[in-house]
Amino acid sequence: MATSDAEMVAGGLETFTYDDAIVRKFALATYVWGVVGLLVGVLIALQLVAPAMAEKWPGAFGWMKLLFQVEWLTFGRLRPLHTNAAIFAFAGNGVFTAIYYSTQRLCKARMFSDVLSNLHFWGWQLIIVCAALTIPLGITTGKEYAELEWPIDLLIAVVWVGFFGVNFFGTLARRRERHLYVALWFYIATIVTVAVLHVFNSLEVPAGWLKSYSVYAGVQDALVQWWYGHNAVAFFLTTPFLGLMYYFLPKAAERPVFSYRLSILHFWSLVFVYIWAGPHHLHYTSLPGWASTLGMTFSLMLWMPSWGGMINGLFTLRGTWDKITTDPVLKFFLVGVTFYGMSTFEGPLLSVKAVNSLSHYTDWTIGHVHGGTLGWNGMMIFGMLYWLWPRIYQTPLASKKLAEWHFWLATIGIFMYWISMQWAGITQGLMWRGFTDAGALAYPDFVETVTKLMPLYAIRAVGGGLFFLGALLGGVNLLGTWVRRPKQYEVIEHQAPPLARKYTDPELYHSPVENTLEVGRKLDEMTQLEWHRKWEHLPVRFTVWVLISVGVASIFSLVPMFVIRSNVPTIESIKPYSPLELYGRQVYIAEGCYNCHSQMIRPLWAETERYGPYSQSGEFVYDHPFQWGSRRIGPDLARVGGKYNHDWHVRHLEDPRILIAGSIMPAYKHLLNQDIPWPQVRRNVDAMVLLGVPYSDDERASAIELAKAQATRISGELIEQGGYEDLDGKKILALVAYLQRLGVDIKNLAVEGGE
Repeated sequence: MATSDAEMVAGGLETFTYDDAIVRKFALATYVWGVVGLLVGVLIALQLVAPAMAEKWPGAFGWMKLLFQVEWLTFGRLRPLHTNAAIFAFAGNGVFTAIYYSTQRLCKARMFSDVLSNLHFWGWQLIIVCAALTIPLGITTGKEYAELEWPIDLLIAVVWVGFFGVNFFGTLARRRERHLYVALWFYIATIVTVAVLHVFNSLEVPAGWLKSYSVYAGVQDALVQWWYGHNAVAFFLTTPFLGLMYYFLPKAAERPVFSYRLSILHFWSLVFVYIWAGPHHLHYTSLPGWASTLGMTFSLMLWMPSWGGMINGLFTLRGTWDKITTDPVLKFFLVGVTFYGMSTFEGPLLSVKAVNSLSHYTDWTIGHVHGGTLGWNGMMIFGMLYWLWPRIYQTPLASKKLAEWHFWLATIGIFMYWISMQWAGITQGLMWRGFTDAGALAYPDFVETVTKLMPLYAIRAVGGGLFFLGALLGGVNLLGTWVRRPKQYEVIEHQAPPLARKYTDPELYHSPVENTLEVGRKLDEMTQLEWHRKWEHLPVRFTVWVLISVGVASIFSLVPMFVIRSNVPTIESIKPYSPLELYGRQVYIAEGCYNCHSQMIRPLWAETERYGPYSQSGEFVYDHPFQWGSRRIGPDLARVGGKYNHDWHVRHLEDPRILIAGSIMPAYKHLLNQDIPWPQVRRNVDAMVLLGVPYSDDERASAIELAKAQATRISGELIEQGGYEDLDGKKILALVAYLQRLGVDIKNLAVEGGE
C-alpha cells in the first residue's frame, strides 16, 4: 500500500521526492472554504441588525427580511454552519496543509501513502459538503461544535483515524530524520487527542438515518460536551497551530526557535492541563461546584504554558523587526501570535467565577472566540499560505501590495469585531444584573438589553465585513499567482541516508554537583531536560505518553460525575417528555433555538428575579442532549412553560415583532404549514427507551396515538383562545407542546410542597 520512489544509490543514500500535489489541494480548499465560512459569518452578523434596518429603512434594506424569514437562512440554522465552516473547513484544511507540507520535510520522507493522502482530502471535503447540506436543513444533534449527525460522525472517524492518522504515523515510521522536531510533537497530540474527543463525545443512539440522541443526559452530557468543546479548541485550534508556528514562523523569519527548553515545558504542560479546563464553561450551572472549581483552577494554570508558546513565537522574531515592516508574511504571523497571547490571557480571566458570572451567556464570549479563531488561527493561516503559495506553485507572489491590503483590512476588521463584542458583552451582563434602588430589576424586559446593542452589532458586522473583504483580496492575489504557475512543476529529488537499525543514545548530562543529596543531583539532571531528547526519536513512546496525559486528566475530571450518584440527585416530580413533546424538542433543536436561548437559570439574584427558581441537576435526567445553551440573544426558557397561552406562542413564532417590538428573533412561519412526520415520533421514543428513559411498553407501542391525541387537544385549546383553526398535526403544535412543558415539573413539585 505504501508509496515510495526511494531507491538506493552509491554512498548509502536514498533518493526521494515530496508530494506537493496533496499540499496544493489542501491549500486551495483552505482558501475556498475560508471565504465561504466568512461569508456565512457576515450573513449572520447582518441577521442581528437586519430586523431593525429593514423596519427603519425599508426601501434600502427591505431585502434583509430574507435573512430572518426564509427557513434555511435563519440565525439558528446558519450559526452552526458558520462555526463548522470556520473550524473544520477553513482551519481544518489549513491544519492539513501545514501538516502535509512540513511533516514530509521534517521526516525527510514522502507521505506514507499517496492513496491515503487523497482519500483523506476527498473524504474531508465530503464531510464538509455533508455539513453544508444537513445543518441548514435542520439535521443536527444540537451539540455545539458537534452538530453533525451519526452517519457523518462515522465518516469523520474513518477519515481522521483510518486515513489521516495511519498516513501520518506511517510517515513517522519510515522517516529518515531520527529526531522529531517540536512541530511533530504538536501534530501527534492533535491527531490522537481529537480522535479520543470525537469518539467519546459522539456516542449516540440512532433514531433513523438522520436523527440520533446522545447517550449522555443532562449534567453528564454538559460535562462531556464541554470536555469535548473546550478541547476541540485546544487540540484542533491550538496544538496544530502551534506546530504550524514552530515550523513556518522560523522559516519565514529565517531565525531559529527562541528556546528549545521552553518548547518542551509548554508542550507537556499544555497537553496535560488543557483537558481539565472544560468545566469552566459551566460555572453557576447545575454542574456540581467541585467540577467547575476544578475547571477554573486548571484554566488559570493554562495561562503560563500558553504564554510559553507565545513567548517562543514572538522571541523567535527578535532581530527581524526591520524585515517585519516590509514582509506581509511576518506581519500576519506577528498579529496571529499576539492574538494567541491575548486570547490565552482572556480565557483564564473569563474562567474566574466572579468574572464569569458577568460574562457568561453574553457576547463577550463571542468576541473571545473570534479573537482566537480569526485573530490567531485565521492570521496564522493567511501568513502560512502567503509563504507557501509561491513555493508549491513555483512562481512569485502576484502582488505584495495586495497582501499588505489584506493584512490591514483583516487586522482592523478583527479588532473592530473583538472590541465591539467585548463592549456588548459587558453591557449585556451589567444590564441583566441591574437593579433599581427599590430592589426591582432595572431592565425587566429582556428586549431592552437587545435593542441597546444594535450599534455594537452594526460595528461587529462592519468589522466582519472588512475581514471578509481582506480574504477576497487575498483570494484574488493567490488566484493571480496560481494563473502564473508553470505548465509543468519541477519535481525536486532529495537524498538522505535511511535510519540505522542500531542506534546508541548520546550520553546524557550527569550532574557535576557534589556534596549534596542524591535527590538534588537527580533534580539537576531532570531540569536540564536532556532526557527528553531520547523521547524525541521514539514516536511510539512519545504518543503513548501523550495518551496517558490526556487519559488521566479525562478520567479524573469525568468519571466522578458518572459514578457518584449524589452529583445528580433524583427529583421525583421529573417525568419523561410525552411523545409529542419529545418530537417538539427535536424541532427546537433543528431550528437551532439553543444558539439564542438558554435553559439554565443560575443561582444569581438577578436571574432568579427575572426567570424564577434556579435550575437543579435532577431536572435534566431525560434531556438527551442537554440544552443549556451558551449565549442569550433571547431570554432563558427554563421556566417558560405555562407563562403564556398557546396562541401567544404560535403568534410569537409566526412573527415575533408583532408581540415584541425590537425583537431580532427569526420568523418560523414554515412550522405552521409543515406536517409532523408521525413515524419519527415512534422512532424517537424507541431511542429513548434504549437510553433508559422509563417509557412503559404501552406508551412505546402507542406513541403515535398519544402524540396525535395531545396535538388535537392543544389544537382545540388554541381555537378556544382565538387562535388558528387548521394547525392540528402541524409541527408548530409539537414545538408549543415542548415549550409549555419546560419547567412545569418543578412548578408542580413546588405546588405539592416538595423541596
